Amino acid sequence: MAEAAEQVEQAIARLLPSTDFPENRLYEAMRYGSLGGGKRLRPFLVLHSATLFGVNPDCALRAAAAVEMVHCYSLIHDDLPAMDDGDLRRGRPTVHRQFDEAAAILAGDGLLTYAFEVLADPATHEDPNVRCGLVAALAKAAGPHGMVGGQMLDLLAEHETFDIGTVTRLQRMKTGDMIAFSCEAGAILGKAAPPMRQALRAYAHDLGLAFQIVDDLLDVEGTEAETGKSVGRDAAAGKATFVSILGRERARAQAEMLAKQCAEHLEIFDGRADMLKAVAEYVVTRRT
Repeated sequence: MAEAAEQVEQAIARLLPSTDFPENRLYEAMRYGSLGGGKRLRPFLVLHSATLFGVNPDCALRAAAAVEMVHCYSLIHDDLPAMDDGDLRRGRPTVHRQFDEAAAILAGDGLLTYAFEVLADPATHEDPNVRCGLVAALAKAAGPHGMVGGQMLDLLAEHETFDIGTVTRLQRMKTGDMIAFSCEAGAILGKAAPPMRQALRAYAHDLGLAFQIVDDLLDVEGTEAETGKSVGRDAAAGKATFVSILGRERARAQAEMLAKQCAEHLEIFDGRADMLKAVAEYVVTRRT
């Protein structure tokens, strides 16, 4: 993951160079919000799903960078005072604290829209149908039927009582759909057969839920030093989470069960997806 993170860091830095134009403050905020830290889990999944289908590494890296740009945009906006009002992200002040709210909003807007420009560029894939497939799938995962809709549910959770079914749907939309796209992006780039794409989606569905359950656990059990972000925000906001509904032990057991299912979904690849199996183990044992 460290090696993949470094590759993605360099790719984003190349795509977001500093400029002498008057709007350089926007680029500074975009670079601040997307460079210098993070697990880079989503681009890691793009890169390693792409290896299953012999995708050109440069093409896979561009898609991975685009995914991370969308993820970083979501973090920048998620931290805004109108959302979760976070002060710390990846061990540093959040973008709106380092710059200001207007710059943070524009930086998020810039990263989101630029990600689609990157995917639509012929350098990402020579086949326009593949590029259109990537754009459409990422738009669905990041938009109102996915991450943005999940964020709306997350805001509503501060004022409404959600049952476990609604919390699961919230997290699938807010977190899981982007993880699912990250896994499927390699299959889209490699023009994979439908059964293999479905296996990756099933893997990603369980991985996304396991990831969020552990996030909920870390919000209760972790520290700012470990996670690099503010903790205890869900409880303070009165949000229903997997932990508040299931309790810590049942939530942890659920995450472990999902990680086991992840490995089972990958059997179709006959041992070539062992790195993705290891990701599922990492997700449920991480402390960041």
